[in-house]
Amino acid sequence: MNALDEITESFSRLPGIGKKSAGRIANYLLKTDHTFIEKFSDQLSTLQDKIKPCSICGAWTEEDPCPVCSSTMRDRSIICVVEQPQDVQTIEASHEYNGLFHVLGGVIAPLQGIGPDQLTIPKLISRVRSENIKEVIIATNPTVEGDTTALYLQKLLSSNKDLKISRLASGIPVGGDLEYADKLTLARSFRGRMQL
Repeated sequence: MNALDEITESFSRLPGIGKKSAGRIANYLLKTDHTFIEKFSDQLSTLQDKIKPCSICGAWTEEDPCPVCSSTMRDRSIICVVEQPQDVQTIEASHEYNGLFHVLGGVIAPLQGIGPDQLTIPKLISRVRSENIKEVIIATNPTVEGDTTALYLQKLLSSNKDLKISRLASGIPVGGDLEYADKLTLARSFRGRMQL
């Protein structure tokens, strides 16, 4: 295996990149400016040293605590619970949410050997109690594992009668076509319908 095959193999291990895309990236890098390659390789080699999970919420950050947790402009009475650190970035990009976050680090998936004790659920419970949280928004993905995790969190948190527990709505996306919607998406759309 030569150097081109090795780098192609390495790129193909990244999520969403197949062998053909990995080959195109490797060939592009061979033709590009050497300064870019040096900067890119330096960014890759120092990525894990510079970016760490926030000690409070678990989102990726260079500063600890992260800008969200340290901001005085956020609504500190709401926590949005997400599966992974990158979910925080996705929600932040929408500019629709101004509360705090909590990253679980995954979902309950018994078939993969992941139970509640492998997630940051105890830390979430502690935060809800100590930070005077009024609402927990569960923003796990609408999958079997995401729904299981949401149900588990709801049962765990429902003992606090003053706490509002909500789940992100799911259904047909904007610009979507009913003809192409699967049965589960349609069912969720009907259950989550709003009065106009």
